[in-house]
Amino acid sequence: MAKILVADDEQLIRKLINDCLSKEGHEILEAENGLDALNIFKRNPDINMALLDIMMPEIDGWEVCRKIRETSGIPIILVSARSQDFDQIMGFESGADDYVTKPFSLTILSKRVDALLKRGTSPVEKKAENENISLGELIINPLAHEVYLDGVVVELTLKEYKILLKLSSHPGRVYTREQLLDEVWGYEYEGDTRTVDSHVARLRTKLGEWGVNHIKTIYGTGYKIQE
Repeated sequence: MAKILVADDEQLIRKLINDCLSKEGHEILEAENGLDALNIFKRNPDINMALLDIMMPEIDGWEVCRKIRETSGIPIILVSARSQDFDQIMGFESGADDYVTKPFSLTILSKRVDALLKRGTSPVEKKAENENISLGELIINPLAHEVYLDGVVVELTLKEYKILLKLSSHPGRVYTREQLLDEVWGYEYEGDTRTVDSHVARLRTKLGEWGVNHIKTIYGTGYKIQE
């Protein structure tokens, strides 16, 4: 069904995940450290998802996640024995879609994998996959995952890009913080909505005057793009 990269320096953990997901029909590629994981990812451009342990030798899971995000939007789940807020925040800021704390239920992990693989896009976003979105001086190229402002590329994180794409898909429509949290971070994310606020604030700053004039806060509710 899907080709999944599983990177963890504990062989037992890799085996348990492999056995569980293989039963669901997935093909599993195993890596025992971060450098291994990146090499396998580069050799297999058809990988559909990655499960990355954070504390791995050579290169940690956060950095592997960031490197994958430079070229791919595949779902990424970070796995860690630590549950501190810092680790989870670092994970999501690295571009992860979900975060799982050890020890975890293999059944729940399997459900999370299925949910991320099956997550669809709205008709507007499917159309946007083939068409640029133009909002004055701002142009979004969904195929290349690039944003241009006055002809200059704006460097955004994956989360910032997803928020901008979502808001821009329906200018004038108000998206609640909860809707953006579900859409960008996933339904399983247990953080609070202040995460959305901090990402929108950074997005607005990166877009300068355009961001201030067009990304509007609807107090007590959420955000919208004002044309």
